[in-house]
Amino acid sequence: MIRDHFRVLVADVSTGRGTVVLEDGRDEVAGGSGLAARLFARYGRPDAPWDHPDQPLILAIGPLTGAFPLMSKTVFAFKSPYHDQYTESHAGGRSALALRFADLDALVIVGRAASTSFLDIGSRHFKLRSAGFLAGMEVQESGRLLRRMTPGSGHRTILRIGPAGERMVPMANINVDTYRHFGRMGGGAALGAKRLKAVVIGGDADFHLPEGKTYNDLFAGVYATVTARGMMKKYHDLGTAANLESLDDLRSLPWRNLQATSDPAIDRISGQEFADRTLLRNSACAGCPVGCIHVGYVRERFMDEHRFLYRQVAYDYEPIFALGSMLGVTDTAAVLKLLDAAEQAGLDAMSTGVALAWATEASEQGLVGPQQTIEPLAFGDSAGLLRAIRHLAGAVNPFYAALGRGTLAASREYGGAEFACVLGQEMAGYATGETFFAAQSLGFRHSHLDTGAYGYDQQHADRDLDKAVRFLVDDEAGRVVLTSMVACLFARSVYTDEVLGECLASLGCARLAGDLDALGARVQQLRWRMRLATGFTPAAITIPKRFFRVTTWKGPIDGAYLEQLQAAYGQAILALAGT
Repeated sequence: MIRDHFRVLVADVSTGRGTVVLEDGRDEVAGGSGLAARLFARYGRPDAPWDHPDQPLILAIGPLTGAFPLMSKTVFAFKSPYHDQYTESHAGGRSALALRFADLDALVIVGRAASTSFLDIGSRHFKLRSAGFLAGMEVQESGRLLRRMTPGSGHRTILRIGPAGERMVPMANINVDTYRHFGRMGGGAALGAKRLKAVVIGGDADFHLPEGKTYNDLFAGVYATVTARGMMKKYHDLGTAANLESLDDLRSLPWRNLQATSDPAIDRISGQEFADRTLLRNSACAGCPVGCIHVGYVRERFMDEHRFLYRQVAYDYEPIFALGSMLGVTDTAAVLKLLDAAEQAGLDAMSTGVALAWATEASEQGLVGPQQTIEPLAFGDSAGLLRAIRHLAGAVNPFYAALGRGTLAASREYGGAEFACVLGQEMAGYATGETFFAAQSLGFRHSHLDTGAYGYDQQHADRDLDKAVRFLVDDEAGRVVLTSMVACLFARSVYTDEVLGECLASLGCARLAGDLDALGARVQQLRWRMRLATGFTPAAITIPKRFFRVTTWKGPIDGAYLEQLQAAYGQAILALAGT
């Protein structure tokens, strides 16, 4: 049964001590996104910079974690090095279940370690361990050592950063159990600012599930919906990479820094092509029966006598867009090599690809030259782009240091802001139209999953301002309910409000079960209030000119409508936050 309070471990890495705190508010915020915002309101320093030692890093799970399928995500909330504002990133792997089996609803990390360290915790232990020997290691190598040092295989999650995070590059990510990530908004740099190379959470306890027919029948019904009725088949078969062809058909797939939205070369990097040429196996997050993680392989010759080194690399739609079509790279093996390089350095693949696409166009236009890029950059030249990824992770010169702070930061120094493909952060891979561009530019995570705007664009050819804004606000509130549970958003068609209510009631949360609409509104408001308190100003965010020159299946972008929609959505955000 779900307890009526939250059990939170506050880890002070300055002192090496941890304290368990009991936090009220289960019926008010549920968990996940709601709990993270509540904890930031308590521990956050809105007026202090993102890298202040007292700025908290927050990991939170939800009331249904471990009790139902696909309740497999963890919310990571922090003040972003990208824009110095409160934000979230979400990841799966074993992170959620490890926290649940460690008897925690949340982990709050404060302070700064004296030297490179890693945090090793469980239900019965808390250790801040020296890790100077891990400094500078790439993600795969450090993961191999951490697995040897921390027992609990299969019940333990390892969150680790690469060299980019240690250097506090704002587009650095956090690798979660090899194949998943807290990818967006610079979580790797935030962890690096704590001088933490890794956080290891051991699920070394247990928890009780309800006995009796009600819960068992409900679980079986949800499981059958997920597995037997084909609702999640797409994610298991080709995975999200299946979106490449469909979006290209809609003239909504960015190519070569969004200079085009479709290309005949799509056949070479389609989801089917990746499956036929590179797929090794499927994997899944803990607690998920779908198996949407598609693991491909790359090989590198290391001796003349046909001797090869193989690497396993997980791929999805958005990394293929960012390091494939956005860069004009149309070879599956080359895309995976670029993705692997970003992975090992600890860089967010999407931000990396979009930033390098801008750098490539800037190079073609003569705004930057070999003195800045070191490598000659050209669309489709994967060898030069591969080396550029390493320069970016290492911030090897002023140009790459600026690019690591974001494409707009680099464009302010070198020009080319008009073709910077940035919507709050480097864009996600959906050039579907005005609703998506406006929504992502102001979105809470600058993620395509903040709202269903990408789908709205595909279903609505009209340009009804009031209807679009109403959709964005209402759809976000519904998704916030799921991210407070914390569900994988791929399961949003499975977990309707009715099903969520039944699940919560079966675990003893009857009051919360009957309050989902109000829950969504409360958490939505609380999150935006935290964001606004840290400096978010909707009117200050501009959409670069490149987005106004896009043509989709509906025709050319209506620039006036896009500006009106962004402004109206910004006003709606301020209104729902009570500002």
